[in-house]
Amino acid sequence: MAKAEIGIIGGSGLYNMDGLSETSEVRVETPFGDPSESIVLGKLEGRKVAFLARHGKGHRILPSELNFKANIYALKKLGVTSILSVSAVGSLKEEHKPTDFVIPDQFIDRTFARSSTFFGDGVVGHIAFGDPVCPIVSDVFAKACEETGVVGKRGGTYICMEGPQFSTRAESNLYRSWGADVIGMTNLQEAKLAREAEISYATLAMVTDYDCWFEGHDAVTVDQVIAVMHQNSGNAQKVVKTAVRLMPEDLSASPAQTAAKFAIMTDKSAIPAQTKAKLELLYGKYW
Repeated sequence: MAKAEIGIIGGSGLYNMDGLSETSEVRVETPFGDPSESIVLGKLEGRKVAFLARHGKGHRILPSELNFKANIYALKKLGVTSILSVSAVGSLKEEHKPTDFVIPDQFIDRTFARSSTFFGDGVVGHIAFGDPVCPIVSDVFAKACEETGVVGKRGGTYICMEGPQFSTRAESNLYRSWGADVIGMTNLQEAKLAREAEISYATLAMVTDYDCWFEGHDAVTVDQVIAVMHQNSGNAQKVVKTAVRLMPEDLSASPAQTAAKFAIMTDKSAIPAQTKAKLELLYGKYW
């Protein structure tokens, strides 16, 4: 029996979820190692949820050190079918002000030191990723922002950079010339792996700063980011709580739910037994 249906991944500034009842903490074992933290199970708005602090308790894991595969696999193992992801970002457009939220529908990958696929080790698979977030979950986020009175802009492009350093001014201006909206360090790998795991995923990007491109705006410093994070955190709690209530129980219309149906290219008889066992939870129904 599934222990959760909705996963919540809290990023910088959202380290716990208020309002959870009937809570318990579980440490989920995965074939890919340990998730960032033990996962908090509970009920929120009458729904079974699983909350994961992306960077661990005390914010101790760098973006490049995150075990994205373990995090997504653990949520899948708990029965999660949708993920509400929350993260802090810098703004690349003046219209996206600090304390605004953006619900991006596109990503550009500028990372280079991360693994972001469950495939490999004798099995080849390719998923469609032209539309990298679930439109149903994005719509839930947008409605939740509207209902709670928080600025939540639907659509836009999220640049995922390696970090942990913030951008140079030249990089920031380059990304602006591409028409990108926000910049962060975590969400693209989650989106890719959630799609491979057939979990409906969307991001609530909390703007903390204008990055370093904005003329007259000081270069980004951690203390500035943290000050805005505190305000964002309160708003994110309200939006996520409302989003949980609004999340449809039936997600069969989400393209993510059958994303891997035709993805696997490898002949079933050629897949190593060890790899088959490791991926049974994800793809066993297809072999």
